[in-house]
Amino acid sequence: MTLETTQKSIQRWHHMLKTRDLSLLNELLSEEVVFKSPVAFKPYPGKQVVTFILTNVVEIFENFRYHREFYTADGLSVVLEFSANVGEKTLKGIDMIQFNEQGQIIDFEVMIRPKSGLEALALQMGQRMAQFLPK
Repeated sequence: MTLETTQKSIQRWHHMLKTRDLSLLNELLSEEVVFKSPVAFKPYPGKQVVTFILTNVVEIFENFRYHREFYTADGLSVVLEFSANVGEKTLKGIDMIQFNEQGQIIDFEVMIRPKSGLEALALQMGQRMAQFLPK
């Protein structure tokens, strides 16, 4: 049943990105979700900050698309391979997403290459994060 629950959540995730209905993050993210950025060592905990991060990344990425997905044997985690552009820079990456038994995201880790694409993303996200995070 766990794999089926995770697959339904991934279908909702894809639907959210296709329709750009980011209000679906409210049901997809656990209150205790943690986001692990490809540019920051320290993870970002909590639904509010993770919603902010994911909403902004969706705005920054151009030509975003997923290519492949891989599920773990226990059905609680999935890895999604993607590509996108940030301005003139092209990047590839993976989203490593862990779910709870209810199908909500509890851990979201992103890895991106090459360095030039990651730097372009970091620059734009850094500006947005500075406005969001308390000084």
